[in-house]
Amino acid sequence: MANIMIRENPAGGLVFYLPKRDLEADIQSIEFDGPDKWGGELKLENGGSYYIDPIPRPARLPISVRARRLGAAED
Repeated sequence: MANIMIRENPAGGLVFYLPKRDLEADIQSIEFDGPDKWGGELKLENGGSYYIDPIPRPARLPISVRARRLGAAED
């Protein structure tokens, strides 16, 4: 599992950042996006996918969480 950061971009979308690999990509979809359950599988614009344990929606971004890689990300 890796520590990642999720932040909001100027257009209001979510951005995934993995500091260890200096990988930054827009999040195309998030499995759970409700106020009580936020997270699950994240699909990235580069074809990669990661999983974060669902949590209540954070009050503000950026947020650092632990993520597990599900599919290889294209650099």
